[in-house]
Amino acid sequence: MYVDNLPDELKLRVVAITSDFQKGAAAPARIFAARLRRSRGYDIAMRLPLLLWCGFLGISAANDLMAYAAGAADAPPAVYAVNIAMRLSLTGFFVVLLASIVLRGPALDKAQGIEPRLSALLGTLLITAIAFLPRRDLSPELGALSTGLILCGNAFAIAVLFRLGRSFSVMAEARGLVTGGIYRHIRHPLYLAEEIAAVGCAIQFFSLWALLLLCMQLGFQLRRMTNEERVLERRFPEYARYRQTTARLIPRIY
Repeated sequence: MYVDNLPDELKLRVVAITSDFQKGAAAPARIFAARLRRSRGYDIAMRLPLLLWCGFLGISAANDLMAYAAGAADAPPAVYAVNIAMRLSLTGFFVVLLASIVLRGPALDKAQGIEPRLSALLGTLLITAIAFLPRRDLSPELGALSTGLILCGNAFAIAVLFRLGRSFSVMAEARGLVTGGIYRHIRHPLYLAEEIAAVGCAIQFFSLWALLLLCMQLGFQLRRMTNEERVLERRFPEYARYRQTTARLIPRIY
């Protein structure tokens, strides 16, 4: 018997019953998926790839630190000290970043869809592709500028991570609203710190490709900020007022 052959009243009842049955059958799957996403195991699984990647970068930075310490002992003392400090800051950044990922609190809200995740991943990882470009022989002035930017950016990022504490997120998620310290003036100081270090890295690989990668990474970071602000404003009503009284990246400019 086909529904189309039934009287209109009976047809409506059949359609309603069928719809209710389909919703009822799908409900357990939706409940299970929601519980899975809130589980500790799911959270650990989602952190694992990032932990492995940051661990790899941290080990690479530590190896570079030890290699430079052993192979550049005859460099001028000031140059040696600054380069050691720069490599220490990079290694320290990855150590603190790993701790932030492990200790972060549960997500209270998050952006939905592929685009926020893609923007967050590319904003985080794209700049590392610059390491595959040929390194340039820099003048002492450019070399000092590059080293200084990387050192300042990493030191700034470490300080921001300590301020964020368990509210740190890679994806566009809300874990807590931090408005103290540097956050009284800037809404995204961690991204500012990362861009300072990224510019320093790009100088070492001075080329059109390095500039292109830097611009692409900045574009994804800006989109990432927009996604994060939407989530935070949705979760924390007071965020709208906080947003009106702070700069996004640079006070009085942007």
